This record gives sequence, C-alpha cells and structure tokens, in this order.
Amino acid sequence: MRPSRAVASFDSATGMLRALSQSLAGQDVPALGAAPRAVEPVISALLGGVNRLPTSLADHVYAVSGVSEAVPPGRLADIDADDLAEWIVDHYPRRRYPVVFIGSSNGALMHLAAALDAPWLPQTLLIPVRRGGVDRDDPAAELEAGRHPGRELLRLNPELVLHHMHDPNQDRLMIAGMSYFRVKWRRLPVAYRRFIREHLAPDGVVVTSECQLDWPVTRVDERHVFQFGAFGGADEQEYFTGGQRVREFLRSYGSGHGSWNPPQPDERRPEAEWGFEPDLLDDLDALGFPVRRLRFDHPEGLSPAVAELYRAWYAAHDVPTDRLLVETFLLVEPHWALRTGSVPFWLSFNAGISPETLREHLDAVSYDEIRMMLFSHGTESIGLAPIETWQRLVGRARRLGTLLGADPAAYPRDFAGLVRAHRALTRVPPRDELPKMTFHEAESLLRGAANVRL
Repeated sequence: MRPSRAVASFDSATGMLRALSQSLAGQDVPALGAAPRAVEPVISALLGGVNRLPTSLADHVYAVSGVSEAVPPGRLADIDADDLAEWIVDHYPRRRYPVVFIGSSNGALMHLAAALDAPWLPQTLLIPVRRGGVDRDDPAAELEAGRHPGRELLRLNPELVLHHMHDPNQDRLMIAGMSYFRVKWRRLPVAYRRFIREHLAPDGVVVTSECQLDWPVTRVDERHVFQFGAFGGADEQEYFTGGQRVREFLRSYGSGHGSWNPPQPDERRPEAEWGFEPDLLDDLDALGFPVRRLRFDHPEGLSPAVAELYRAWYAAHDVPTDRLLVETFLLVEPHWALRTGSVPFWLSFNAGISPETLREHLDAVSYDEIRMMLFSHGTESIGLAPIETWQRLVGRARRLGTLLGADPAAYPRDFAGLVRAHRALTRVPPRDELPKMTFHEAESLLRGAANVRL
C-alpha cells in the first residue's frame, strides 16, 4: 500500500512534516498541504458552505471526510514500515544539513528546525483503520475490535510498536467509523539511517525530540497497547472514573452512557500522539554521529523556550520582536513565521492547559501584534476553551490582535478557518530574511530555558 494512502493527512505528524519540509524548500503549505494554492479559494468556499450547514449535518460531513482516509482492515498487512520511512525522507530537499531532528511531533520544534535549516524525522505516525459496529463510548469493545487488525499490522513490521488510541472526547466525530492506530518506531528504519549518513553535515549533530508525557495503557500484546483518552481537555481521572463534566458531555451528544468504562490500565507508556519511545535511543547511539537529547515534560513545554529563542535571534539581527504568531495543533507555518518576522508560539490544542500556556507567555512578554491560527476539531469537547477566551488573549496586543481567517460564530466547527488562516497569514507584510541560526546558538539558549533539558 502506498504510504500516502496509509497515513492520515489530518494528523499532527503528517501536517508538521509537510509544513517543515516545504519550509526547507522555501515554500508554504496552502490548504494544509492537501491541494495546490490555485484551488485554495475553492476549498475555502466549499468549507464555508459546510460551516453554514445544520450542526448534525456539518458533523456528518466532517466525520465522512476523515473516514474516507481510513485503511480497510484487510489491507493492513500490505503496509510496510520501510516504505513509510522512505516516504518521510522523500519529503526533504536533498542537501547537507547541520542538524537532523528525530522523535516526537511538536509544533515548536518545527520552528526550531526551520531556523536551523534542519529536517525532522517523526517517530510516530497515525494509521486510521476503518471499522464499524462499535459504540464510540464503549472503549472495551473498541479494544476488542482492534486486536486482530493490530496483529496483522505488526506481523510483518517488527520495528513498530502500536498504540491503539481511543478518545471519544476530542476525536468524537472521527472515531465514529475508524480506529486510531498510532505506530512508533522502536528501531531506526533503514531509510532514516541512510538519510542521516548521506545528508547530515560531517560536523553535524543528531538531536532527539523527546516529549516525556506518558499515559495509562492496557497491554494487548507484546508490541500492542490500548490507550483510552489523550492529552487535552479532559484529565486522566475523568476518562477513567467520570464526573459531572463527563455526564454533561455524554448527555449533550445523546449517548446512552453516563460515564466511560475502559479496560483496566496495567502500565504507563509514552503518550500515543506526543510521547517518545526511548527504545529508539540504542540505535541512534550506534550510528556514530554526535547525539543531543532535547527533552520536555509535555507537548507545550518547548513552546515558551522556542519563542524566547526567536526573540533573541531577531533582536541580535535588529529585527523587531513585536509580532507573535500563535498556532494550534497542525496549523503550523514555519515558512510564514520566518517570512513575516513573527515570534512563533505553538499550542497543542484549543482546550485544556493551552489557554493558560499562552496567558503565561503574554504575562511575561508584550506584543504590538498577535495573530492566531485557531484549530477547530468539530466537537464541543470537555475542556474546550470558548471563542471568547481566545479573543481576549489575542486582544492583549497593543495594536492588532486577530484570529486569522476565523469565523467565531462557527467555532469549534469552523472548518473553513482551517484553510482561511493560511490565506490571511500570507497577507501580513514581510520582513527581511535572516541568516540561519547555528546549533551552537540554539543550544546555548535552550540550555537556560525552563522546562527544557538539552
């Protein structure tokens, strides 16, 4: 099976891979990288029509669009991990790089890599698997539905571990007709080895991206775990024991459940989407290149450090530090952050701790201009930050604060905003291009940052 058919285009890792690889080629990612720039206005208009549909119909369209990417269970044995790795490295321009990043998906990391002219090789990918007949609020049934497909996927791919993730809070629409199979490389794939040997500069360095967030899981098989819930709006206790917010959420969606009854967890493992699988370190150490470990406790832990790094870099080259670009989830634009001289600040989602992460940064640093690319996931999920929260935060700008391309009345079902944010960003006046940052500069700044270990 072609990797582009097997891997979800709507996932964080895929979106970040597209954004960074295009940035290293001097390009941006119109329509989330899913279509040429020429048809972006058409897509924007079509999604604007979806915004205006009745809620139930808009939800259906959103869910169907995701399920259309899902792999039939009978085709899982056709997926080859080596092909996936080849597909990833083929995204990047063929030249020598001073740094190669490898590991956890992270939006702030994409901006660090872009500043260094460095590629990133993801450890984790999402393979959506088609399935039906499972109540999305019955996690035990979801685990059982994934046993055989998981075995088929792993049978011919011994270098992978499978995290079958099920989140009926944030992913409620998408999981109506699919399972989320997140795979992580525990061994360094051949294509990654070759890419590093051929494209890392002789005096270059390999840097791991290690998000150390973990999550309770249930062991299904030797290389297969089931993760119920995920980092975001609801906390672990709510997923596993319920509570008022869970009851109200399930009632609002007409569920026959008052809480979830997931399988009993028996261990903690790296979080499915964001966490780093440390088994990979053995192969990296054996490569023969210098390795630096960049570690942070949770997905947003790196964001303040990278924002401060950009501010110091801009100031050293007499570029104003008065523009902030706030991004969420896979809405990441390293090309335009650099082109517009914006300080990037990435948030993992539109819920949970994300508003507070941004608020803390704005309490410490003031900006004349604040622009935000706000992700809409289509669900009134537990912990969702209301649109008014985001409007107040961008409103703290001294001169201009805006939600780029957003339709506040449609949020969190503002599907057109996923495309219009990019179009609005391209209209920001550009600033002078900077020389690339050196790894020595970045390393010295990051080593003094809070919540980051290098």
